[in-house]
Amino acid sequence: MLKRLFTSNTRVKLLSLFLLNPDDEYFIRELTRKLDEQINSIRRELDNLKKMGLLKTKSKNRKKYYVVNKNFVAFHELRSIMLKAMSDKETIAKKILSFGDVEVIVLSGMFVDKETPIDLLLVGDVDRRKLEEYFSDELETVRPVRFTIMGKEEYLYRLKCNDKFVMDIINDSDNITALNRLEKMEA
Repeated sequence: MLKRLFTSNTRVKLLSLFLLNPDDEYFIRELTRKLDEQINSIRRELDNLKKMGLLKTKSKNRKKYYVVNKNFVAFHELRSIMLKAMSDKETIAKKILSFGDVEVIVLSGMFVDKETPIDLLLVGDVDRRKLEEYFSDELETVRPVRFTIMGKEEYLYRLKCNDKFVMDIINDSDNITALNRLEKMEA
């Protein structure tokens, strides 16, 4: 069942939306706008989640609305997983934002349970001392956090040159981009 649950980005976005807002109902066009996904992929994933029993539908004003089925066998567990995943990522990102003028935060390595050269990529002007104190005093990790901080110009230059280190980090689908204020500049 879990293999079928987490197979696509569209499904993860839908799961996040429905599980974090269990009392809300949505229609297909609203979901395409809200999640910035194609209507066909939204429709396909909604059908898959409905067949599993996680979603149910209701008609109102000649529109089909989707709502989470709170009686689904694993509803509370899935919601708990989603809340934990979202709060951890958001908590770490918010804390890091308080250490300076940050443009990009990519969580990797220990934050996504994967062996990578670094655990965190930061772009911007960050107080390294405060960051290191946060990692050693507040964040309980099994080993020290390996991180890289680079300036905005260096990051954009490395992107332009297709630098292997940077490209491997930002293109790894397992990594979590918690913040990217330079998205438009990268294109």
